[in-house]
Amino acid sequence: MNIKEELPTVVPKLTQDPHRTREGDREKVLEVAIGREVRAFRRQQEITVAELAGLTGLSIGMLSKIENGNTSPSLTTLQTLANALSVPLTSFFRRFEEKRQAVHTKSGEGVETAREGTRANHQYRLLGHIGSNASGVIVEPYLITLDAESDIFPTFQHGGIETIYMLEGEVDYRHGDHVHALEPGDTLFFDADAPHGPEKLKTLPAKYISIISYPQNA
Repeated sequence: MNIKEELPTVVPKLTQDPHRTREGDREKVLEVAIGREVRAFRRQQEITVAELAGLTGLSIGMLSKIENGNTSPSLTTLQTLANALSVPLTSFFRRFEEKRQAVHTKSGEGVETAREGTRANHQYRLLGHIGSNASGVIVEPYLITLDAESDIFPTFQHGGIETIYMLEGEVDYRHGDHVHALEPGDTLFFDADAPHGPEKLKTLPAKYISIISYPQNA
């Protein structure tokens, strides 16, 4: 039985603007980066905002503005915070100074790999990988190719969220108790902790992009 779930009638509001640019806004980005580090060190030491206010002489309102990136603290204020938290002043700039990576994989140059549970003639080509990063999330993009000799029953179950985008062919793809008929242009976005995988290969060869994301500490 093929079950094709309809999209919800109410589209959820996005929490981020995908078209937002930070060009010319480096000062604001620096404020946010400093605020995140101050909050992280405070929580790491299990100090409340009120306690930190007592240690530094800063008001609770000012500390809240600093942690939320709503104000630009002076060097004197940052030194006071560094002393109270027993960290180097430069540690507040760590997140701002981190390099952001990009991986460009040319057509046909992805690394062929075998994921745990991979069946016969399932070709997995890893399209790129970024290790430790400030977001705390690992993302693994694969180009998956299935041919006439491929095994076809579900076999995968792992943590994280997975997105499949169908490029070529037709596949009945199972996720938990549901089977989704995927055609070129279709997208399937799901919790990867449920058993999932191609159940029936209808038109071959079949190719799709699979993007798996999960926390770095998973």
